Amino acid sequence: MRILWSFARPHRRALVLALVLALVGSGMGLATPMVTKGVLDALGGSGSLRGPILALLVLLVLGSAVMYWQWTLLGALGERVVLGARESMVRRLLRATVPAVTRRPPGELVTRVTSDTVLLHQAATGAPVGLINAVVMLFGTLTLMGVLDLVLLGTVAAAVAVVGVLFAVLMPGIATAQQRAQDHLGRLGGNLEGALRAIRTVKAGRAEDRTAERIVADARISAEHGVRAVRREALAWTIAVAGIQFAIILVLGVGAWRVSEGALEVSSLIAFLLYAFGLMDPVSELSQNITALQSGIAAAERIRETDALESEGPAGAHVRGPAPTRAAVAEDTPVLELRDVSAAYGPGADPAVRGVSLVIPRHGHTAIVGPSGAGKTTLFSLVLRFLEPTGGELLLDGRPYRDHSHDEIRSRLAYVEQDTPVVPGTIRDNLLLARPGATDEELRRVLREVRLAERVDALDEGLDTPLSGAAVSGGERQRIALARALLRTPDVLLLDEATAQLDGLTEAAVQTCVRARAAAGAVVTIAHRLSTVIDADTIVVMEAGRVRARGGHAELLATDALYRELVEALRITADPQAA
Repeated sequence: MRILWSFARPHRRALVLALVLALVGSGMGLATPMVTKGVLDALGGSGSLRGPILALLVLLVLGSAVMYWQWTLLGALGERVVLGARESMVRRLLRATVPAVTRRPPGELVTRVTSDTVLLHQAATGAPVGLINAVVMLFGTLTLMGVLDLVLLGTVAAAVAVVGVLFAVLMPGIATAQQRAQDHLGRLGGNLEGALRAIRTVKAGRAEDRTAERIVADARISAEHGVRAVRREALAWTIAVAGIQFAIILVLGVGAWRVSEGALEVSSLIAFLLYAFGLMDPVSELSQNITALQSGIAAAERIRETDALESEGPAGAHVRGPAPTRAAVAEDTPVLELRDVSAAYGPGADPAVRGVSLVIPRHGHTAIVGPSGAGKTTLFSLVLRFLEPTGGELLLDGRPYRDHSHDEIRSRLAYVEQDTPVVPGTIRDNLLLARPGATDEELRRVLREVRLAERVDALDEGLDTPLSGAAVSGGERQRIALARALLRTPDVLLLDEATAQLDGLTEAAVQTCVRARAAAGAVVTIAHRLSTVIDADTIVVMEAGRVRARGGHAELLATDALYRELVEALRITADPQAA
């Protein structure tokens, strides 16, 4: 409840107003049987019906108006609570550290933002108001029943007590079943998202049915727990309805006997029966809102788990200002430097890199090569501060990383990932991702540099072509990612296998871009295709998380066996001129 209340607390004034409206509406409902009794008494005593009938009409009109206001208020409040939870989660996820986010399947996190937050709509707003209102209405009804006849009240109170005890027994099981159902629903979302990303691989392997079966397994388990919750809810409802109906039957029997004995007026019996029939409303409202609370508590716990994600900065620090002013730095000071750096991807994990020292000059092209698992991409993760070192330190402009914020560091860097993912949106949106103020001419300039301008112009929507479809190929997406990085004019351009999907002619054009960028700033390239790095100023050879050797192409061919093996494996001649 404390977690659930944290979502509703910012809207407590609106909740109080909604509660007041609910209590006013309930008060009018409680008054109706008494006014009805007045109508019956007026008939029996030949009195005027004008007053009681007018009172009933006033109660009807005012009650309807209050009900409309309350429902509208709670509905809008519920939407604001859901919006607030979603906004908080999205910002938290995007501000979290890369290891914290990548530890879970993306689809599971998406499910928490979309599906779990829906359960807050009723649980965080309507349910608390409904519960308090139902309790007040229940005790108000029982009190007015006592005013009419204490004997009949005892009959009804016994039935209500039995229903309450059974509810208390059934509710915890409903919460457990619903939480487990949501957990498996999250797993389903994660597995489905991964399968859809790899849909070509799935189809090529003729694994559609096997993959579907693994995903549907979580859906089945979620459904099983959902059915258990439904069965318990159905049992609770059945007990509630049957208990009240049995109480009404007892009231009819005992009430008729008391009327025949002259101990109770007929009008009082009718009013009492109206209250007994009306008792279904607070009992039903109690069961509905308790069920909604159970679902909401389970969802709130899953949502609040995102608060445990390690964040790179304050959750609200999403507004980026201009890049900070940099102090003058001597030209011979390296733009980046790693001093005896070690890092691992989690507590207790083996180091991915260990004792790495590396200097990146302000200008020039540094290439990092080595077999898979050598730690090349981990170095980029450290430079981009996706990963914090477990030993040693990194420096930017001669100052330790700890003296810079994440934003300050990344404002100096541009990064092209190995998988070159694109963000949702158009080609323009992707190009403007890190430099939203760029002009169309600047966009076309970088597209020309990667030989993509004519292709984009040929598309029906040009720069506004959505990238969600198949309008562009994998190689074209890679060039869009490279153009996005070049648009930044960064101090350091980081390329992680940025030419893997390019043909020879396009790769040559990209290499021209790289050389031009290296003349103006620093370029650091990771590549398994050594043809893209043999003309680098410095080549760093990594193996098993360590720097094995460094130097020029010819020097490394002569001195390092691993580099020679890499070159020979790719059938590149040892003569750089021939290459």
